[in-house]
Amino acid sequence: MADKKEGKAASRVPLKKKVEKKVDKAAEKEKVDKKTDKKLEKVPEKVPETGPEKGSDKGPEAAAQAAEGSAENDVAGKGATSSKAAEEFVLEPMELPPFEIIRGEKMNPFFFKFQFKNVEYSSGRNKTFLCFLVDVQGSGEEVLRGYLEDEHVGAHAEEAFFQQVLPQYDSALRYTVTWYMSSSPCAACAAKLVEILQARKTMRLTIFSARIFMWEEPEIQAGLKALVTAGCKLRMMKPTDFVYIWDTFVENEEQTFTPWEDCQENYEYYQEKLADILQ
Repeated sequence: MADKKEGKAASRVPLKKKVEKKVDKAAEKEKVDKKTDKKLEKVPEKVPETGPEKGSDKGPEAAAQAAEGSAENDVAGKGATSSKAAEEFVLEPMELPPFEIIRGEKMNPFFFKFQFKNVEYSSGRNKTFLCFLVDVQGSGEEVLRGYLEDEHVGAHAEEAFFQQVLPQYDSALRYTVTWYMSSSPCAACAAKLVEILQARKTMRLTIFSARIFMWEEPEIQAGLKALVTAGCKLRMMKPTDFVYIWDTFVENEEQTFTPWEDCQENYEYYQEKLADILQ
């Protein structure tokens, strides 16, 4: 408050007389220099909020402050330049790709322990991890295995599997596909899978899920029922399934995995919910 009052008093003195007093009275100049130093300490806090046009509206008060020292003028000039640049800069909206899928052979153990944990409320678990096994009978190829992780919400790992892992289909071959998922398919993905299974008659899909995604929602329940009708087998993951994923799809460094304390209890909880949905 003291700085503001002194500024107003200075605005009543003509600019020329103010400068002359500084030249004639060294003691007064020393006081003014101290005031200027104090104001310079506060300038960085005020500069971002004050644009060059707003600064020019202060009239005599701005002129008095400008006359109190060239150092303050330099700081104010830099602040005006910075504010002007900020006003002229227009932030362009970033266009993200509709989705990004991460694919690999084995996942980080931390991701597995967090994303696959079969808790009832999956707070913070907004991705889907999908571990897959693909056995194509008659092709002469080995079983294909790996995992997918969806990075953005524009598309999900279920759809990406048929784009990146198994884009081609030969009706003369028999496909056995097994998924181990951190969460069961959403309604949109369930509808897509139904279409694929109806088009690929020689494909058999089994899905093991750690959790049921939003199982209370009617559209989710309808999607899961439609999947079963289309021939998909839906299973909840038992403690032994978590151990299998750890041994097969996780960079475990030959360490053994012990399921968390309530793993069996949570499995029974979700198994009951799934049975209620599919009855």
